[in-house]
Amino acid sequence: MILLALGTPAIVGIIAAAVVVLIIVIAMIVMRNSLVALEAGCDEAWSDIDVYLKKRYDLIPNLVETVKGYTKHEGETLEKVIAARNTAASAATPNDKIAADKALSGTLRQLFSLKESYPELKASSQFLSLQNQLQSIENDLSQARKFYNGKCKAFNTKIRSFPSNLVAGTMKLSKRTYFELDSEEERKNVKVSF
Repeated sequence: MILLALGTPAIVGIIAAAVVVLIIVIAMIVMRNSLVALEAGCDEAWSDIDVYLKKRYDLIPNLVETVKGYTKHEGETLEKVIAARNTAASAATPNDKIAADKALSGTLRQLFSLKESYPELKASSQFLSLQNQLQSIENDLSQARKFYNGKCKAFNTKIRSFPSNLVAGTMKLSKRTYFELDSEEERKNVKVSF
């Protein structure tokens, strides 16, 4: 009855306003759901990295023990590897794990450079097996990092793009950190010599 008293133009205006509000509400819901899905994708990709990092952390003590048997004078290098492994294994946040993993990668390079000084280590089947397992884990970890970075890119783009950035702001979402190379040394071309 009240609507009839307002007249036809007023009814059309009210209906149009209601439709606009409904479209805005639906758009906000769709954007929020897409942000939640992207955030879950980043979390899933990070958990894959976490699994490979755990495998890596579990393998390192075996590798160090094998190297210890052949290298009596390299205690400092082995201690650095174990300390870096323990720091990485106990890191709580993804950003802490990324930083600790960079340090661990550097100490592992030092560990593998020892085989050049110890020919019997280079010939050890146990060392070669552990090295191959670690290399396999590193390859899997590299793929998981690439997948994670792709998910982070999609998420970071979405939370910074208009109008989804308005919804992201209400959800208090922040940019995800990429898993990047840790040093200029890793960015250089590999030198191969025979």
